[in-house]
Amino acid sequence: MASRTKNMTQGNPTRLILLFSLPILAGTIFQQMYNLVDTFVVGRAEGVTALAAVASTGWLDWTLLGIIIGLAQGFAIQIAHCFGAGDPELLRRSAGQSLVLAGLITAALEIIAQVSLRPVLTLMNTPADTYDLTLIYLRIVFGGLPLVMGYNLFSGFLRSVGNSRTPMIAVTCSAGCNIILDILFVARFHWGVVGVAAATVISQAFSCLVCLISVLRLPDFRLSSSDLRLTRKISGRLIGLGLPIAFQNLIISVGGLILQSVVNAQGFLFMAGYNAASRMQGLMEMAGTALRGAVSTFVGQNYGARKMGRVRSGLLSSVKIAVMMAMLIGGAVILWGKPLLRLFLQDDPKIVEQVLVYGYRFLIFMGASLFALYLLFVFRSALQGLGDSFTSMISGILELFMRSGCALVLPLFMGEWGIYTSGIISWFGAAALLAFSCNRRLRHLSAQAEECVVSDSQ
Repeated sequence: MASRTKNMTQGNPTRLILLFSLPILAGTIFQQMYNLVDTFVVGRAEGVTALAAVASTGWLDWTLLGIIIGLAQGFAIQIAHCFGAGDPELLRRSAGQSLVLAGLITAALEIIAQVSLRPVLTLMNTPADTYDLTLIYLRIVFGGLPLVMGYNLFSGFLRSVGNSRTPMIAVTCSAGCNIILDILFVARFHWGVVGVAAATVISQAFSCLVCLISVLRLPDFRLSSSDLRLTRKISGRLIGLGLPIAFQNLIISVGGLILQSVVNAQGFLFMAGYNAASRMQGLMEMAGTALRGAVSTFVGQNYGARKMGRVRSGLLSSVKIAVMMAMLIGGAVILWGKPLLRLFLQDDPKIVEQVLVYGYRFLIFMGASLFALYLLFVFRSALQGLGDSFTSMISGILELFMRSGCALVLPLFMGEWGIYTSGIISWFGAAALLAFSCNRRLRHLSAQAEECVVSDSQ
């Protein structure tokens, strides 16, 4: 498998962003396919209780994954800056120190996760019907945290140098592996949630290995022992970029956990419907996720090359793409969401119908508001690519307060409708803050660039 790089500091920004997004989108589609297969196999083979147990882990799982993904994203921004600036020595030292920091942080997260799992599930009002199933599922999934860190770190390295194709291949192969193992472990062997969790971890190992092999083939990542030695300047820069994004993901997750506890308190049927719809949210987000990856790399490389005019034009193109994609996907979900939800449920017909009512109502709210989430993705990724992880973190804090505050207050006046709207309100608030901050930072950096040009000419 040949590894390739792509310099995004030259060429048409719209074309570059779209072409870079396509492999990420393809990989995301396959990734969401195996998430849906998880939902389908568990719901059809094991029933609503097992489905609710697996689906309810979303925010708790994301709490740790968000920290890992945030750190890896921050480290990748530094790699993109080095690549755009044409500094291979600094790139290697940054990559080596990223590996060491990632290993230390993942070990600490693994210990914390396994020790705190029981009290956290109790604190979240996890229903007795699903408590034991949720616990064993998360025990196994959290055991795969080093593999998750490995995949996100290595795929981040690859995307930073313009290679979005190999991570797509890795995720595609991983998704195929997961689907086969889901069918084998759950539908054939009837291992239930244990089978789903085991299939997930094995597929994660596969994707991590594919990306690692590809990274090792790139000359820019041929590291020596000295590259692994931590230094205050480079490690500080890596932590300064990665920690705010990780913290941003963490506090967003805290808001999600508060929302999930409110959902759990509404009863088993509402929880099952809401969580089944939440599983489909990944499908709705996938185009935005692909665009987010492209924006981060495009902005990061051009910021490293100090081409601020290209950054601005690429951002404008990304906003237009985001709105168009969100309208198409949101409309499709509103039209066909209910039949799709029905595919995942197999139980007493009365139970299934009630679960569908709750789930589809939530889908309608998400579909109509999807453009706000896509704009949030674009502006947040642009700020991170510009080296401003702090404002992204502030937007995450805003999301936390809006999501949790609305989840706790609105249901008192609006019932279930207050729960549906709480997360969506946070999308609009965070997107507005990020758009304003991104525009302000671009003006500041452009003014600095112009001053440098004037100074050099004199």
